Amino acid sequence: MKKMNNIVLISAATILGFAACKGPGQKGAPVIPPTPVNVIAATEAPAVYYDKYPATVVALNQVELRSQVSGFITGIFFKEGEIVQKGKVLYEIDRRKYEAAYLQAQANVASSRASFERAKKDDDRYQRLADQDAVARQIVDNAKATLETSRSQLAAAEANLAAVRTDLDYSLIKAPFTGRIGISQVKLGAQVSPGSTLLNSISSENPIAVDFVVNENDIARFAALQGNAATSDSTFRLQLSNGAEYTHGGKILAIDRGVDNQTGTIRVRIEFNNPDDQLKDGMSCVLRVLNDQSGHRLVIPYKAITEQMGEYFVFVAGDSTATQKKVHLGPKIGDRIVIMDGIQSGEKVIVEGFQRLRDGGKIQIGIPAAPQDAAAKK
Repeated sequence: MKKMNNIVLISAATILGFAACKGPGQKGAPVIPPTPVNVIAATEAPAVYYDKYPATVVALNQVELRSQVSGFITGIFFKEGEIVQKGKVLYEIDRRKYEAAYLQAQANVASSRASFERAKKDDDRYQRLADQDAVARQIVDNAKATLETSRSQLAAAEANLAAVRTDLDYSLIKAPFTGRIGISQVKLGAQVSPGSTLLNSISSENPIAVDFVVNENDIARFAALQGNAATSDSTFRLQLSNGAEYTHGGKILAIDRGVDNQTGTIRVRIEFNNPDDQLKDGMSCVLRVLNDQSGHRLVIPYKAITEQMGEYFVFVAGDSTATQKKVHLGPKIGDRIVIMDGIQSGEKVIVEGFQRLRDGGKIQIGIPAAPQDAAAKK
């Protein structure tokens, strides 16, 4: 019984202790103090931003030089890596047999032409005699047949002359257009075969192009850019593989004829001037395309964003409470983020202290965060 009295006394003392902790008139759970926060006003600012696409530099004209006749290389008339002009002789293949064939073909043409002229005169002579009924009809017919045979032989000889002249021309490999030639794949004295031996490659450099692929949903966007004569030099910008910005702007040269049914993408080609030969065929780069939503947009510090289950929220400060609002994000620009919708310009966004907040939580606004520069460009 004495032990039970002790328990009762301890419980009473505990109740008195809790009661002593409460101020006069206080009831229920202890009051949680407001959370100190810093805020910044959501403002509209110039927001210029680009969509990025991996891209590859491609020459507008590029060809592999291959021989169309067989023989040995007897001459190389260029310096590797230099610009060669259209029509310049680059390689010579041993021409002796082709020159001999050409001379023989010329002689055959001369012989066939002489036979044709003789047959033509005979035909005219027999035709006059036939008109006077002074020659047998069979002789006239034979003369006409001989004339037609001679005519065909002359045509065949002329065709052969054209063929051997072509082979003679092919023994000199010439630049098909003005461009930069690569490193020779053959040396003097090397034997080449028609169509199979690669001699060299040549490609144009200025202008040059950049290829990239876009989703089929973006076809209308790029088709509009292609037809827009007012497209500025800032619409298409190029970032090189070393991070440097290419100084010249580009324009759409072509959109491919169809969509790849396996990837759902289509290839677009952008043309760039390349006066300083900075862009090389095959280079990797990043093409930046000006987003058509660039302009004055609502921007806030990126650190004010919280993510929950793939959705994004910010806390907006009222007089004494914080309200959590769902927002849709645009691109990130430096340390700020574009807000497409969810809050209004002028609303006070909590940038510090929101980690301990819940929707409707009490807040105490401290010193507002220093406003950031209004201009944001990327």
